[in-house]
Amino acid sequence: MAEGRRERADAARNRQAILRATEELLAQYRPEQVSMERVAAAAGVGKGTVFHRFGSRLGLMVALMQERAYALDEAVTNGPPPLGPGAPPEERLMAFLDAVAELVGRNKGLLAALGHAATASRPEWREQGAQAGQVEDCAQGSPDDHPVYRFWHGHTSTLIAERRPELDAELLAHILLGSLQSEPVLRLLERGESARLAASLRVMAAAMLAAPAPS
Repeated sequence: MAEGRRERADAARNRQAILRATEELLAQYRPEQVSMERVAAAAGVGKGTVFHRFGSRLGLMVALMQERAYALDEAVTNGPPPLGPGAPPEERLMAFLDAVAELVGRNKGLLAALGHAATASRPEWREQGAQAGQVEDCAQGSPDDHPVYRFWHGHTSTLIAERRPELDAELLAHILLGSLQSEPVLRLLERGESARLAASLRVMAAAMLAAPAPS
């Protein structure tokens, strides 16, 4: 029993070391330069350990984003307002966009890495999706398919729909969040200008919520 607990503790430490090494490498190198071999060396583990834990570069990048986004998801679901339940939808949306901008600003290169890994791993992603019974979701190989984006999009579109049910909330949420994956925005984040990004997202969201109803 003690040996099993020790193995689980070692596995947890390895996981955190791998994720931390990946984040540090993404802050120093372009996404295509962050290989599984380089991550393993930086984390002080064998390459096989990285593949065993995460399966692929795409799996590693998604796991890193999920790890960093978990606290935000918890705050949105169970935390105090305005980020959590209880505030008007427009206040919750502004607070959420601020939090997203801060999150991606702290994890420079991660969104770009997700996009690069998705493109590089497209056949592998389809195979993984087929095994999970999610062929249609994974077949496109788009960053939009990863679970963090789906949660963010679902929350954003829900808040827009609550405030303005006559609008196309699903598309508007994609427009807001899709900007996070653009090259100019990624370069902005690399320069540490996440506050500028947050302010611009607020302007876009406010304009959406205040726009005249479509005829």
